[in-house]
Amino acid sequence: MTEPQNTPVPYGAEGDFETEISNTTHNPHFADVLQTYMERRGFLKGALGAAVGVALAGNAGELLAKETPVEELEKAFLDNASKNIGLPLPTRPTFQPVSTARTPGVTVPAGYTSRVALKAGEPITGSYPAYKPDGSNTGAEQEQQIGQHHDGMHYFALPGFDPNRRGIMAINHEYIEQRYLFPAGTTFTNPRPADAVRKEVAAHGVSIVEIEKQANGDWSIVRGPYNRRITGGTEMEITGPARGHPKMVTAYSPSGTMTRGTLNNCGNGYTPWGTYLTCEENWAGYFVNRDTSRPREHTRFGVPSTNSRYGWETAQERFDCSTKAASASGDFRNEVNNQGWIVEIDPYDPTSVPKKRTGMGRFAHEGAIFAPPRTGRPYVFYSGDDSQNEYIYKFVTRWVHVPGYFNSEALAEGTLYVAKFNNDGTGQWIALDINSPAFRAAAQAAGVAFADQGDVVINTRLAADVVGATRMDRPEWGTVDPRDGRVYFTLTNNSARTAAQVDAMNPRGPNPFGHIIRWREDGDVQEALTFRWEILLLSGTETDSLNPLKGAGARLDANSIHASPDGLWIDYAGTLWIQTDMSGSQQSSGPFGENSMLAMDTRTGEIRRFMSGPPGQEVTGVITTPDLRTMFVNMQHPNEGGAGVANAWPDGPGTLARSATVIISKNDGGIIGT
Repeated sequence: MTEPQNTPVPYGAEGDFETEISNTTHNPHFADVLQTYMERRGFLKGALGAAVGVALAGNAGELLAKETPVEELEKAFLDNASKNIGLPLPTRPTFQPVSTARTPGVTVPAGYTSRVALKAGEPITGSYPAYKPDGSNTGAEQEQQIGQHHDGMHYFALPGFDPNRRGIMAINHEYIEQRYLFPAGTTFTNPRPADAVRKEVAAHGVSIVEIEKQANGDWSIVRGPYNRRITGGTEMEITGPARGHPKMVTAYSPSGTMTRGTLNNCGNGYTPWGTYLTCEENWAGYFVNRDTSRPREHTRFGVPSTNSRYGWETAQERFDCSTKAASASGDFRNEVNNQGWIVEIDPYDPTSVPKKRTGMGRFAHEGAIFAPPRTGRPYVFYSGDDSQNEYIYKFVTRWVHVPGYFNSEALAEGTLYVAKFNNDGTGQWIALDINSPAFRAAAQAAGVAFADQGDVVINTRLAADVVGATRMDRPEWGTVDPRDGRVYFTLTNNSARTAAQVDAMNPRGPNPFGHIIRWREDGDVQEALTFRWEILLLSGTETDSLNPLKGAGARLDANSIHASPDGLWIDYAGTLWIQTDMSGSQQSSGPFGENSMLAMDTRTGEIRRFMSGPPGQEVTGVITTPDLRTMFVNMQHPNEGGAGVANAWPDGPGTLARSATVIISKNDGGIIGT
């Protein structure tokens, strides 16, 4: 995601805080692996292999037990999906693609309508304080309103209602832009005013809100019992191997079992048992540690040593991680260790306490993507570490899937793995487990000591370093194809790649456009320890891109060019939706237009641009109702940096720009993507 900088900046200033590289190891870089891989496999000589694997729906569990042929498994998936959607599934995408022309608003294909809802600042709970267009709402009011800068989200069906007309929406709020949160002309002083910091903290986190479709097609907020705000100040429970660890102890929780808040909530996920997973991404910059000597769990993640991103430590002591007391229970030296996790939230229980699942690792999480559950097999989740030269992980639970029964603590125990990509197109998952002899030997060889598993997960990046994981080009969102179990991941871009690293599949150095990879776990078993990987496509221009599924040497065309792929989701019928997060310069000039969302058929390689957004925004987060007839997409940071300020989206001239959810439907009531 494109956000303010991780390094210290003047209060109120903004930049790009994903350019900092904190991985200084000599582990193999994915670019290096690609070069040898292409030489050995001659990738440009043919398209990717045909799909095989396991389906996930209807009677898939029974079919798997019988080792049913792939063709029957896929038919079972399609039959079940057709039953849920109500029609035979059409081939997609078949809509008329939108162009790259820059417009002041949201553009969708002919025959579609877009509506704006769930704007930042709208009241959803408590006394429902009205949004003040001049930005003068207080911190207490913001705690009852939708947060700023929408990101990942999920729609949960509501029991007792038509799931396609009423449900619960969970929305992440990644970061803030102060110029759109406060009245014009606000001076950001040092120290910061207490209520200003309270408001900024409250604008982060997650909004849980019940919504309902109206007769005219609009969706409105229901003032119901499920609505709540989870913010940067909400109490949360620490679970898993870091629970009670000495490095989690703070003055707030001397036992190291509780903490406050979730920050920089970027990608998301949802579990088979109906809970929401929000992911803490670029959290390090919210804190500061001015100690001369700092622990590795601060330095490896880039915790600033002078000023934090927003100066919150001047109003709330917990954001200052400098040593101030005789022991950790007397200060907040470990407060930053309470961030960087995946947080599980029950959207159906507004009294529940969110839980930080530390076994899933601590890094800049970009999503938590679950694989289709299979009877008698453990649950498997994937997550990327969104920074240049970081890694891809997966988490395999100790608990196995039993249809009709779910363990609410399934994410508390399991094994964390990191990916190593080999030159020949194979790969391994390496356990980051203190009980693994191979892991202990690798750590010893690297001269690194871990006290216990809690120490391993608190220092996940370091643990991945010592086992020789493969450095990737900003691994962002992922998704798993419910038809065959293949895993897809976006690698957004890498400005650090040099001309010396150019190869047949990456003829660019540096790589400003990014690409998408996919892999299949060996044996089509998601918890397998080995896999085979391949390149799905290279993003870019009509002359500097590749779309191998269309044929050897095929490139993107005017309807499919894009740069910096980020958000990613395969919908309930198998269409891959690709969202872009181009920088301001890529949006304002060049061939790509504004950030957009494209639809791809991963069997044929057909890609069409489905929508584009207003100036300065990022298209992020996508989900549909179960019948695929309503799509929800978030517009984050519209008018970022003053882009298109004369037409501040979504309310128009003279207003403060604010993030919102765009709701898209087809005018004839048909399935999205046709």
